[in-house]
Amino acid sequence: MNSTATESTWDRDRRSIWHPYTRHSALAGEPFPVIARGEGIYLYDEQGNRYLDAVSSWWACNLGHSHPRLVEAISRQSRELQHSILGNLSHAPAAELAGELVELFPDRHRRILFASDGASAIEAALRIAVQYWHNVGKPERCRFAAFENAYHGDTFGAMALGYLPEFHAPYRQVLFPVHQVAVPECSTCSQNESAEACDLRCLALLEGLFEEHGKTLAAMVVEPLCQGAGGMRIYPAAYLRRLGDLCRKHDILLIVDEIAMGYGRTGRMFAFEHAGLDPDIVCLGKSLSGGYLPMSAAVVKEEIFATFGDEVEDHTFYHGHTFAGNPIAAAAAIECLHIYREEGIVERAQRLGRILGEQMESFRDQQGVTNIRSLGMIGVFELEDTGTESGSERAKRLRRRLMDEGILIRPLGNIIYLMPPLIIDERVLLDVVEALRRGVAEV
Repeated sequence: MNSTATESTWDRDRRSIWHPYTRHSALAGEPFPVIARGEGIYLYDEQGNRYLDAVSSWWACNLGHSHPRLVEAISRQSRELQHSILGNLSHAPAAELAGELVELFPDRHRRILFASDGASAIEAALRIAVQYWHNVGKPERCRFAAFENAYHGDTFGAMALGYLPEFHAPYRQVLFPVHQVAVPECSTCSQNESAEACDLRCLALLEGLFEEHGKTLAAMVVEPLCQGAGGMRIYPAAYLRRLGDLCRKHDILLIVDEIAMGYGRTGRMFAFEHAGLDPDIVCLGKSLSGGYLPMSAAVVKEEIFATFGDEVEDHTFYHGHTFAGNPIAAAAAIECLHIYREEGIVERAQRLGRILGEQMESFRDQQGVTNIRSLGMIGVFELEDTGTESGSERAKRLRRRLMDEGILIRPLGNIIYLMPPLIIDERVLLDVVEALRRGVAEV
């Protein structure tokens, strides 16, 4: 398309769209790229410029864009059944998807509660946990524990779990209290432990929290192994394993938020697998449908579900979403699982993750770069302040520099990260890291 068409789209955008996580001042600057199509690991704007999607479109499109099998599954299902509620009805795509999902878990006696997006799955999990304890005669267990700087979504319950004053101060008075504990940051260990000598002394904070408040806790909610939007903080599987042990010891439900880390991102299908856990509730989203359609799920152990009966006393879970289990989204999610199995996507992510981790080590030689870490197909470092410029300002310049080179990243303050589609070619992955190295040297 010509530039006039692009300008027209941008003009309409500025009059009508409220962009998420976007400052008003950004609207007064250069026009945003207007994306017209996607193919593989790339996005293309209306002027034909190509951008490598190094953040998988907010960590969702693990199989890239316009995957022909996903497109065909969506098209095929759209000709048969577009939508039907799951309230006292069923349909084949939802039933098939639920059956395939439970097969992925250590304890396959589970139920799938479908929702719309990740935050919706988190909200459902919170309500399930609270009502479960009410169902079994312990209504006092209605509080939650979570990591500091957590991010579980932008709905009210999710905000309460990950309250950050700089983002959420206007809502403080309407959020429920949550017990927060510092997440271990191994790359900047507060205990001054080496990885070899670590005995997880940082767990003492969590143990103390459970000892003091365990009798009122319904659940602990965690992002497994890596806090995403909260700063890409990576912690070891050993910590997560011990956390799970503590939850069992204190009879606290464990809710694991796999919305960003699941579906192969860490080199296993789910991040909790690294720790050998069998969580009580697992929340899925983002790449559940390949990232193509809004869909999420809370995967709940059968013994929890069994307490929601309605005989003698009504414990029905009065909760749902209009588009829960939408047939078209479910068809995409089923095909996504088939692609993962047939194309060995998780194994591929594991192999490429080792390469990415090795490449990230090369940034240790670059001035102004600190706190380098990696986990599977996640590579992270931070930009230090200089005498005249903050790390965050340097990150903004780096984003623009890479955009000019056709690579799309989205820093978190001074934190630079790569989370490319899992289908990226090894050679292209190496080229992206090399472009990032050049960009860092320039800024």
